Amino acid sequence: MRVNCVGAIVLDDARRLLLIRRGHPPDAGRWSLPGGRVEPGESDAVAVRREVLEETGLEVAVGPLAGTVDLPAPRGDTYAVRDYRATVVGGTLTPGDDAADARWCTREELARLQLTTGLLDTLRSWRVLPT
Repeated sequence: MRVNCVGAIVLDDARRLLLIRRGHPPDAGRWSLPGGRVEPGESDAVAVRREVLEETGLEVAVGPLAGTVDLPAPRGDTYAVRDYRATVVGGTLTPGDDAADARWCTREELARLQLTTGLLDTLRSWRVLPT
């Protein structure tokens, strides 16, 4: 089964990338983009705004689709993830929901963090890494 999911690629004014440390499986303890499942009846934009707010305390305006990726999910399912560019419009950075932590990261810091599998290569291929 394909599970519809969304994620957010958010850069601040200093060109740092917003990441969350996953608090639950899959990939608990690893850093990733904020995001999650699209709930029944939600548009992608509504899901992105909800997930970012729940996981980071930040309100975002959702921009264009940056890319899509299929990731393995439990029980042989597939997470069909659509990642969107987004811009912070309010809120205060505070980890919540299933995020154990949340932070802004420079390009150099990304190389040192334990990221979810394939994240760095995917962001590089989409040309959305911080400069």
